[in-house]
Amino acid sequence: MPELPEVENVKNTLSRLIIGKTIKQVEIRWENIIKLPEPEEFITRLKGQTVERIERRGKFLKIICSEDTIVSHLRMEGRYGLFQKEEPADKHTHVFFEFEDGTELRYRDVRKFGTMHLFPKGTEDQFLPLSKLGAEPLSEEFTPKLMKQSFQKTNRSIKAVLLDQQYITGLGNIYVDEALHRAGIHPETPASKLSLHRLKKLHHYIVAILSEAVEKGGSTIRSYVNSVGEQGSFQLTLYVYGRAGQSCRSCGREIVRTVVAGRGTHICQACQK
Repeated sequence: MPELPEVENVKNTLSRLIIGKTIKQVEIRWENIIKLPEPEEFITRLKGQTVERIERRGKFLKIICSEDTIVSHLRMEGRYGLFQKEEPADKHTHVFFEFEDGTELRYRDVRKFGTMHLFPKGTEDQFLPLSKLGAEPLSEEFTPKLMKQSFQKTNRSIKAVLLDQQYITGLGNIYVDEALHRAGIHPETPASKLSLHRLKKLHHYIVAILSEAVEKGGSTIRSYVNSVGEQGSFQLTLYVYGRAGQSCRSCGREIVRTVVAGRGTHICQACQK
């Protein structure tokens, strides 16, 4: 599933492609992707609207038009691309936004897990799925003090808490494993037991890793590409994620794969005691 760096890169590339374009019509071939409103209303409302800007909130894209905002989650396999209208589309392409200039933004999703919601512009953050999201980890709001205050309320493991989008939004399995490893924290450590000193270290690595991943276009582990078909390269520098049986880049000990919070988890038992 794309995490913050991947969605940020989709946002950036998509912004170069469609800002300023006016929607002529919308075609939906798999209606389950449209969660709100009904597909017919979704189509009717978007006709004639112009794309003003694109933002990201956690793992969600916000395509902000002249009157409404499309809130889009890519889930496992979702991707956007810009095409000429006459170009053929495969069976996995489910939503088409035709623009007045003859180009077409297409949403392709092999697994059909992606979602789209439509809200009046400026209200989207007041409703699910955005209303309960936590702090943005690359914002000034996200601080070690905020982490300490939030984590005191739970006895769950630090990995479970970091994956919970209501505490910090945008993190997923890849970057949680990486940040915990570099901070020297075992993923099963109760979040409430972490001192402010250790949280400062974790905060540093969350910000540093996400920032580096954004610069490198994200991580292409399976099928992720951005809106112009480019893969990320951060996966080439991963310390632990996906490296079970290989040597730890920090100490040389073998990386172990286990399960924490119901997710496959990669750790170095020497660096993360």
